[in-house]
Amino acid sequence: MPKKIILTDKAPAPIGPYSQAVSVGDLVFLSGQIPLDPMTGELVDADIEAATSRVLENIKAVLESAGLAFRHVVKTTVFMKDLSLFPRMNAVYATAFSENPPARSTVQAAALPKGVSVEIEVVASRAA
Repeated sequence: MPKKIILTDKAPAPIGPYSQAVSVGDLVFLSGQIPLDPMTGELVDADIEAATSRVLENIKAVLESAGLAFRHVVKTTVFMKDLSLFPRMNAVYATAFSENPPARSTVQAAALPKGVSVEIEVVASRAA
């Protein structure tokens, strides 16, 4: 199965040697998204709720460019700068995954790109 690169201008462009997402067979692997507004290039990181919401909007845009939606997500990994903010992040996260939520890991990271508070990567399946 050949890999297909997924790219949309509705999510932040890669800032390094990686793709927004890669599709192989039924699986789509999204690179971690940070709260960067793709239209302005500005960080949306005033608080964890705004940051999480922006990250989910970026993920939604990449999923849609692959013909998918949040319901296709089977696994997420959430990286946070401060796990004490987990309940607030989780409240926003739950709005995207209210039914049949994916498997998830959440870890605190010493540092994230551009010093942001949250980054989320996902794996989706066309078969889901």
